[in-house]
Amino acid sequence: MKDKVRVKGLLSIYLQWPLILSVLLIIATMVIGALNLKAAAVLSAFTFVYVMIALWIYLYQRKNVLAGLVEFSSEYAWIQKKLLSEMIQPYAIADDKGRLLWMNGSFSELLGVDHRSRKSLLTLFPEITKEILEKKEEVSIHTEYEMRNYRLDLKWVALKDASSLEITLGAGVTEEYLLSIYLADETEVLHYKTEIDNQKMVAGLIYLDNYDEALESVEEVRRSLLTALIDRKINKHISAMNGIVKKLEKDKYFFAIKQQYVATIKEERFAILEDVKTVNIGNDMSVTLSIGMGMNGETYSQNYEFARTSIDMALGRGGDQAVVKDGQKIQYFGGKAQQMEKSTRVKARVKAHALRELMENKDRLLIMGHKLADIDSFGAALGIYRIATSLNKRAHIVINDVTTSIRPMMDRFVGNPDYPEDLFLNGTKAAELVDASTMLVVVDVNRPSITDTPALLKMVKSIVVLDHHRQSSEIIDNAVLSYVEPYASSACEMVAEVLQYIADGIRIRPAEADAMYAGIVIDTTNFTNQTGVRTFEAAAFLRRSGADVTRVRKLFRDNMAEYQAKANAVRMAEVYRNDFAISTCPAEGIASPTIVGAQAANDLLEINGIKASVVLTEYNHVIYASARSIDEVNVQVMMEHLGGGGHRAVAGAQLEGVSMEQAKDMVKKVIDEMLEKGEVS
Repeated sequence: MKDKVRVKGLLSIYLQWPLILSVLLIIATMVIGALNLKAAAVLSAFTFVYVMIALWIYLYQRKNVLAGLVEFSSEYAWIQKKLLSEMIQPYAIADDKGRLLWMNGSFSELLGVDHRSRKSLLTLFPEITKEILEKKEEVSIHTEYEMRNYRLDLKWVALKDASSLEITLGAGVTEEYLLSIYLADETEVLHYKTEIDNQKMVAGLIYLDNYDEALESVEEVRRSLLTALIDRKINKHISAMNGIVKKLEKDKYFFAIKQQYVATIKEERFAILEDVKTVNIGNDMSVTLSIGMGMNGETYSQNYEFARTSIDMALGRGGDQAVVKDGQKIQYFGGKAQQMEKSTRVKARVKAHALRELMENKDRLLIMGHKLADIDSFGAALGIYRIATSLNKRAHIVINDVTTSIRPMMDRFVGNPDYPEDLFLNGTKAAELVDASTMLVVVDVNRPSITDTPALLKMVKSIVVLDHHRQSSEIIDNAVLSYVEPYASSACEMVAEVLQYIADGIRIRPAEADAMYAGIVIDTTNFTNQTGVRTFEAAAFLRRSGADVTRVRKLFRDNMAEYQAKANAVRMAEVYRNDFAISTCPAEGIASPTIVGAQAANDLLEINGIKASVVLTEYNHVIYASARSIDEVNVQVMMEHLGGGGHRAVAGAQLEGVSMEQAKDMVKKVIDEMLEKGEVS
């Protein structure tokens, strides 16, 4: 029995429409016959003729109409297939496993395979993975094939919605979904886009870190020669990149280069930083630079603002380094030289006067350090508290977790009739006191995420930051006053200097002097690390104010459990790459294992041949890394790779969601990368 062509939908209605009109004419004839027989007779004749013609078309010409429609659809499908096959854009169809079912001529020619090939897309384009196919989502993938760049657009088609594909693929396709693949050649587009990016302007600033000190170290008649040699070095480097450089001040330069040279500068890791140090005409001190660059801003002025932000960060991190701000991305280079301590206290005096002006306009001060506060943070907070009370302001120290490192010192203030009962508050109670007349002073930290109560930073409008750690890309950006000095040994040293300039006649009580003195002692490891002339001057000031060295030493002796844990960390240390000591510190039965871990890291440096030490301690499901070095390794850069920061010789990081073994592997990987790139020193 021959298959009959099934007619349905609008086409079926269209073919039946003459019959429907015939019925309507018959009804109309009957209605008119009821009114007028002659008129009905005439109309019935016409109706009869129409009905005969309609029946003839429906019964005898229907096959001819359908045959014409089938012929038209076949020709249309053939044209559709021809268009797809000869389409200039490469196009193909694959099954849900990624196997090619059909491809047009352009696609076949591009891949260099026969159009009947059933190769897998996963083999041809490694960027297409099983996971992408399993998700069945429309995606665009950028790939490279035969030295050309392409964009792969993958779109899924349900067969029930595309039955016409059977004409192209044949009737044997059984998959529920088919994958259509479009290839767009974007080689030229990417080339011109790269050319446009290469021609963009990059703004930069160069500051001489120690210009005055370097000039003072050479005899007067040769100072102009030193300046000329420095200018020549800078001009030579910028001119080699077809850039321009303009001297703004005696120790400040502005330069502009094309963006195409930035990659080369990064690969050379800003060779100018080391090159300028070779300038020596008898000067005892090498000249160091700080470089700030801004790029990919919306305007030239925004690039310049990026450069200013970068140079501020380079200086805030101690100088002798370059900072590149690429939109929201920030990169650091250099930072190998030890921070140079300024002999002048002009900056401390200026910041002290600015702090006093801010305090005089407020009624209440909240003083906050970092999480798991140490004695440096605690002592600095007490110094700010003494300043506030001397100016007749109410002040409170925000502290949530009291560690064993500060417990002995804190006990001297809790219950002491000389101090108010609400001297120490947790973050929740401190937040209840915030109003328009409240000022927040943050000490010993400049990263908002590791402050003791980060929520206060959003609640208080007037924020002051005093810190001695090198700045990272995460900073407290809404501070009205920021005093960050990486060369300072500790926050207590900075506060001790501010105390001497902020007002006359401020007298520190012995307990407060002990806390601040202890902060300096602990952060400098008994005046052996990051210690300068001003460190001893601050210690001398605190001694004159009543600090007792013996009393401080007794307060911070270890108990037996902590000493054994520290000794065990030293005993179990692994020497990696001959120079790095990596160990773990046990936390069982110890109230503040992070402090013990830091002490163990210091002790490991006493071993001959060890250039840097890293001790990992797990506390509250977070692994704390304490890194220490003497002078050969920049552990601050090491910890920045792990999301932390600190000083060149004292740094740390917090690792969440990893095991102890994974943390060890992460540290080793960072060491390997730094050794490979030459970043360790």
